[in-house]
Amino acid sequence: MTTATDSDPRSLIAPRVFAEADAIRACFASARPFSHCVIDGFFAAPYAQALLDSFPAFERGNSLNEDGVRANKSVIERIDALGGAYRQLDACVQSPLFLELIGRITGIPGLLYDVDYFGGGTHENRTGQGLDNHIDFNYHPGTGWHRRLNLIVYLNPVWDEAWGGALELHRDPYDPETDEVVAIAPSFNRCVIFETTEHSWHGFPKIALPDGQQYLSRKSVALYFYTRERPAAQVGLKHSTIYVDRALPAHLQPGRVLSERDVAELRELLDRRDIHNRRLYAEIATLQSHLDRSFTTRLFGAIRRMIGRPRSG
Repeated sequence: MTTATDSDPRSLIAPRVFAEADAIRACFASARPFSHCVIDGFFAAPYAQALLDSFPAFERGNSLNEDGVRANKSVIERIDALGGAYRQLDACVQSPLFLELIGRITGIPGLLYDVDYFGGGTHENRTGQGLDNHIDFNYHPGTGWHRRLNLIVYLNPVWDEAWGGALELHRDPYDPETDEVVAIAPSFNRCVIFETTEHSWHGFPKIALPDGQQYLSRKSVALYFYTRERPAAQVGLKHSTIYVDRALPAHLQPGRVLSERDVAELRELLDRRDIHNRRLYAEIATLQSHLDRSFTTRLFGAIRRMIGRPRSG
């Protein structure tokens, strides 16, 4: 029985996760399209229920996406501030025993906990929300650590796969015809751990809850782990999250008469591309401004040095 102050991983994590860690590691290492594992019943059942019961209200979180647009997604990064079961979780995941367990499962030693939960924490997605396929930022913006793992625990006691929202892992979303996709339903107390690299493409299709059940939402807790170093073959240039816009739906073929739903879907795809393009143009403009200022500073510095040189007489 978990107490209000108990943050020992052996109390919060299901015992079989410890017992089967080596077998889970074998699955993680051999998984396709990239290293990952799925662990059902990850938390002890009473603790998983406590996390669900105290999941924060949607209105408490930040619902602005990376493009500055209000969306059907709410995030609270600093889970320790939520108190109760989430303060227990915060203490648990930074403990040496927990980090050793996840390192044993993934084969990645020296894992580091992120005190800022940058991009992580509680995530709630309502109907209409999806997540374009992407690879994550590869360096922590504050510490410079290498991002190595995503650990997500889903908290949805009722979920039908027909509603969308399944986590999808992709080999190459740029080429839908040859892409290899693994879909994982966001079931209650299901933990998904996957390695984050320059090829760990993932996302989820838009949630479409039926009438009468739109009060439901897709709830999860996302934890990200880092290391100070990583294998040289995996080191890439520093970047933020890189998205791939969704491809044209397969059912839209030459000769098809477009329905109202088809047109709405096409408009949404175009709108998302426009939003991403505007964000990229803004980032390019900011970068150009920095470069211009840097050039101007160097130019004036060179002029001052020339003017200030003593003249021979």
